[in-house]
Amino acid sequence: MVSYRHKLIVFILLLVAFLSYSVLLYVVVPEEKQPAESLAQQGKILWQQKNCTSCHQLYGLGGHLGPDLTNVAAIRTDEYLRAFLQSGTQVMPDFNLSETEISAFIEFFKYTNTTGKADPKLFSKYTDGTISQP
Repeated sequence: MVSYRHKLIVFILLLVAFLSYSVLLYVVVPEEKQPAESLAQQGKILWQQKNCTSCHQLYGLGGHLGPDLTNVAAIRTDEYLRAFLQSGTQVMPDFNLSETEISAFIEFFKYTNTTGKADPKLFSKYTDGTISQP
């Protein structure tokens, strides 16, 4: 049987590890390996403001109503993306985006295309609910 002293030692070690890791998360600022240009950064902010993740995915994370847009710039032209962003579809609403906002979204899609690949159809799905990329 485990004594009270052993439980206390384990608790203190776990508490110290948790607090150390928490401090590390707030003190060390992560660096982007490939920072986005200013127009792509504006597109990222618009992505967040318009809550695009509720319907679309980036890198396999997000909603399932719309397609994963991580590599959409590799398979669609700028004109195609511009048409969708200008008018929406039956499912995607028209957000009444300005030309600058549309250009920012397109630059953001080009940026995400260069930073990773995501095709959720190819992901391995596990019984515990997790996924992994091939």
